[in-house]
Amino acid sequence: MRSIMAASMKNVEEIRTRVILGEFGVKNTHTTDFPGNYPGYDDAWSMQKFQQNFRIDVVHLDDSSMEFDMVGIDAAIANAFRRILLAEVPTMAIEKVFIYNNTSIVQDEVLAHRLGLIPIRADPRLFEYRNTGEESAEDQGSEIDTIQLQLKVKCSRNPRASKDSSDPRELYLNSMVYSRDIQWVPVGNQADVFADCRIGPVHDDILIAQLRPGQELDITMHCVKESVGAAGKDHAKFSPVATASYRLLPEITILEPVEGEKAERLKRCFSRGVIDLEDVDGRKVAKVVNSRLDTCSREVLRHADLKNLVKLGRVRDHFIFTVESTGILPPDVLVTEAIKVLMAKCQRFLQELDSTDMD
Repeated sequence: MRSIMAASMKNVEEIRTRVILGEFGVKNTHTTDFPGNYPGYDDAWSMQKFQQNFRIDVVHLDDSSMEFDMVGIDAAIANAFRRILLAEVPTMAIEKVFIYNNTSIVQDEVLAHRLGLIPIRADPRLFEYRNTGEESAEDQGSEIDTIQLQLKVKCSRNPRASKDSSDPRELYLNSMVYSRDIQWVPVGNQADVFADCRIGPVHDDILIAQLRPGQELDITMHCVKESVGAAGKDHAKFSPVATASYRLLPEITILEPVEGEKAERLKRCFSRGVIDLEDVDGRKVAKVVNSRLDTCSREVLRHADLKNLVKLGRVRDHFIFTVESTGILPPDVLVTEAIKVLMAKCQRFLQELDSTDMD
């Protein structure tokens, strides 16, 4: 009787905490109303319990990317956080392109689009939102809402080039126009305010166009902060991340000892570093070393003699986030700003509820 009850409790716990990857399908994929709540169970919401279970662990952080674990939430919150990172964290980008002269083979509209997609290093928190409606070339914006950039390049022949050379980079001067050629033109007191900031393209080696002698570009650009709540929604150039994604933490359980040739095959069924072989009394025995590295390919289920020896799953409330910044802001700052946006959304929702109750 006790064994039956223990097995039943184990099954209940599995339903609540694990997604199981089977040979012909995935089990326990039901949604929840809130973290810790599951269909068929009377789970009352507890803030204290949530605070005890919730945590964020930073696994990797550098100037361009970040990997961290968010534990104790459900998929709805994780996906909301991902979407905010993609589309609602404010950034600066080139919005208006004034082309005074373009004699290259690149059409004006294509050139403007290429320029708009170049990430601009400028902290959006230091600027105000600007009305990006109809404006003239004389409307330069102000120092609090606009960054003015200029691209002025003319190609000519290189008088010092060798007569036998056929390389355009030797024959011509300024034949390759790169993002490094874009210059910042301070507006108002920006030169003093941003004296310590290197405003300009994040990357210097982005190819914009190729020119030949006599061709030139004379362009002025206005870089602005996207309107409130529209960052990244109107255009990808306002998205501060190259990618923001999450996945559930893989869990691999070896149900029975796997030895010898079977252990070798089992190791090859998973990504490198997931399964390793240890020596036990002269026998090679498979063991799980780091299930986090697994890509959940389910390759092991192809082997009839192995598929019943291993259980594949994912932890339902353990999300592994990967954030890659475009370079405008460090990834840890982007995560912080995304949290602020989510908090503001929650606060606005609560205010709407209060106003509805008062009505």
